[in-house]
Amino acid sequence: MTLKDKTTVTFYNGLTTIGGPMIEVAYNKSHVLFDLGEVYRPELKLPDESYQTLIKNELIGDVPNFYDPKITGKAIDTDRWEHAAAYISHLHLDHSKAMNLLAPEIPLYAGSITAHLLPALNEKGDFLLPAAGHDKSYTRPIIAAEYKNPIQVGDITLKIYPSDHDAYGATGLIVRTPDKQIAYTGDIRLHGYHPDWVREFMKASKGSDMLIIEGTGVSWPEEKHDENSEEFTGPKNEVELTEEIVHLQNENPERQITFNTYPTNVERILRIIADSPRKVVLHAERAHLIKESLDEDYPYYYLPQDKKYSDLNPELEVSYDELLKDNHKYLWQVVTDYDKLLEGGLYIHSNAEPLGDFDPAYKPFVEQFAKNNIEFKALRCSGHADEKELKEIIAGIQPAILVPVHTLHPELEENPFGERILPKRGQTVTL
Repeated sequence: MTLKDKTTVTFYNGLTTIGGPMIEVAYNKSHVLFDLGEVYRPELKLPDESYQTLIKNELIGDVPNFYDPKITGKAIDTDRWEHAAAYISHLHLDHSKAMNLLAPEIPLYAGSITAHLLPALNEKGDFLLPAAGHDKSYTRPIIAAEYKNPIQVGDITLKIYPSDHDAYGATGLIVRTPDKQIAYTGDIRLHGYHPDWVREFMKASKGSDMLIIEGTGVSWPEEKHDENSEEFTGPKNEVELTEEIVHLQNENPERQITFNTYPTNVERILRIIADSPRKVVLHAERAHLIKESLDEDYPYYYLPQDKKYSDLNPELEVSYDELLKDNHKYLWQVVTDYDKLLEGGLYIHSNAEPLGDFDPAYKPFVEQFAKNNIEFKALRCSGHADEKELKEIIAGIQPAILVPVHTLHPELEENPFGERILPKRGQTVTL
């Protein structure tokens, strides 16, 4: 370290999009990168997901000295950078999908739940982008970090904190250099299962020189987040969502009820299973994911074309034909064959794919249920802080500099406690 060394933060992606933040903190000959996701833009209808295509369309950041040289064709400058590491905050693809593009010699850190679940999610090779020189189902090594335990990367220290989002095991990050502290929220909320974890992160981050905060909740100013806002429609928190699913079952004792959720929202599934008056039956693939990552067994079914999983308990299997005929005993996860469901049934779409109106597949997906006289009910609980919660988080941390990312309207997040910076893609800020 010399007197001229300064902390720099470079913003490579995810500034005016919902998702895809890629940010580098550097000091002297040490640097760290977070996150490693891909911006989701299905409307582009890209011909492939090659590195070159993703860079050209700004779906990942053009980050030097982190990507695998086998993919970029550019060697990493190890004379300039003696210490490097990367971190991913949670499982969602807009934060993790490009992690296999990271150079294999650079250590990648994540919370322990994320580290264990990602290889299971990528078992078929259809979750993450492929790594150079490996089978598509390969998932590069992830170091399961112990919460709040310092990770030393040369002159930089990382601390990973448990947080709350609709991805199981989401975390926040505090980065310390010899002279500055930077807090990064990842995706965050105060209406989930663990607001106390978020407040602990806020306390540890208080007075940070820079707070990099997600701003999904201010992305739709025209909706003002009232009952017409798609992102914040429905139950106000995860507990209310589970209670509503229980209520729907009690109100419909003789009606087929099916549902689906996003695969990474494991905690919501576990809460539904625990509280449901009916027996919850998962599709075998989801049951296998939970078994492989958490070593827990739940009732499941196979579709006729499904492969069998050796780790699932045969005594917990429920016949698919029995589920298709059932109108009172089961609450079961449906993933296909919607036209085979009982007429007059109820389907609960709980932040499952397709995720919403922004996806071209959403409208025809919803319409098929009406054709079969099945009630479609969207039960959402946002994984993101709304405007009020964002203000509370900022007020709890009181940063000298606020940098909003992961939002369509970063200019709508304000910092009453200091400066606000709205960086351009590729811009470096010196602290």
